[in-house]
Parts: sequence; C-alpha cells; structure tokens
Amino acid sequence: MLGQTMGGATTAVLQGFMILVLSVFIGLRISNPAGFLIALGFMILIGVSFTAFGIAIASRMEDMTGFQLIMNFVVFPIFGLSGALFPISSLPAWIGPVTLLDPLTYGVEGIRYGLTGVSQINPLVCAAVIGSFTVVMTVMGAFLFRKIRL
Repeated sequence: MLGQTMGGATTAVLQGFMILVLSVFIGLRISNPAGFLIALGFMILIGVSFTAFGIAIASRMEDMTGFQLIMNFVVFPIFGLSGALFPISSLPAWIGPVTLLDPLTYGVEGIRYGLTGVSQINPLVCAAVIGSFTVVMTVMGAFLFRKIRL
C-alpha cells in the first residue's frame, strides 16, 4: 500500500511541479524563493493524502467500474469546493463552512501562500490540517488494504 501511495504521489507531484515550472515561464511571479519549496511541500502532502484516500476506497471496491463511479462523486465536489478555481472569499456565506470541511482547501491555500505570499487561511493551520489528513488517510488506507480478500 505504501509503495502504491508513494508511486501515485510521485506522479502527482511531478505533474504539479511541471505545471509550476511552466507557469513561471508564462508570467507567475513567486513572491519568495522559499515559497516555491513551501508550495512543493504542500503538493507532496496533497499527493500522498489523496493517493492514500483513493487506495483506501479502492481496497473496499469489488470492481473498477464501481471505483470510477465513486471517485467521480467524491473527486469533483472535493475539487470544486477547494478554492482551486476561485477564491473561497467569493463564495456565498452558506457554503463557506462546507468549504472548510474539505481538506483540499487547506492544501490549495498552502500552495497559494507559498506562491503568492497571501492566504485566506493561516498557513500553519493549512499545514496542520493537510498533514493530519495525510497521516489519517495513510493509516486508514494501510488498514483497509490489509483487509483485501482476493
């Protein structure tokens, strides 16, 4: 399970890193060179946590069709509420608390802080939440992966 998680997370981080490097060439101005490393750290946490989350769900599924269906119903709301597409401050008031329940929100805000120096959530809170989510998903994924019956 850990090998699968690290493999998936490595792929995700490399893809994110390539996009980050390309964005610098098309005009992204990083406020602080250390911010690039902060953003990379949050990308690693996001990659590990959500790969472990996917493995935890996949280990309980009977077939791949069911897994793809579940992931579509899980991934799109998580991504849509994360603030990756628009700032969470522009959301209606009633959806704000729902957004704060989404762990990806904290990862996105951490990356935003690293790249721009501005975040709507304290970066230490972001690191604590996404770090805790990473640990919980890795432990839960390992536990559920051990329970697989072939």
